[in-house]
Amino acid sequence: MIVQQLSVFLENKKGRICAAADVLAQNSINIRALSLADTSEFGILRLIVDRPEEGKQALTDAGIVVRVTKVLALTMNDTPGGTLGVLRLLSESGISVEYMYACVGKTTGKAFMIIQAEDLENAEAILQRNGFEQADLSEL
Repeated sequence: MIVQQLSVFLENKKGRICAAADVLAQNSINIRALSLADTSEFGILRLIVDRPEEGKQALTDAGIVVRVTKVLALTMNDTPGGTLGVLRLLSESGISVEYMYACVGKTTGKAFMIIQAEDLENAEAILQRNGFEQADLSEL
């Protein structure tokens, strides 16, 4: 399932992540999954939220730089080698993964993987043909 992700660009300063989370909380936007990458000067907070367009607007209104991007969200078994199965399928199909992050969902035994790849539509089709399910974000 291709979903919208918020990519929030933050200065690498104390309290900046908290400020972004506070804006979302004040606007009743629920964070379902997140990933944080940083350098010495800035960070990118990647978020899957329940209402991405409203989240983007709230963050923008607060002066926080944010971009909406598309990513692939899938459900997989929460077992050793589960991630390897996804990566192997994509690699053998010639699809390069730019980044990914995962979380465990509400359903016992299931994990959720968020993937940014060079060809999302093709990646989605390959994974579906091989038994990987589209993520139901309400289960996050």
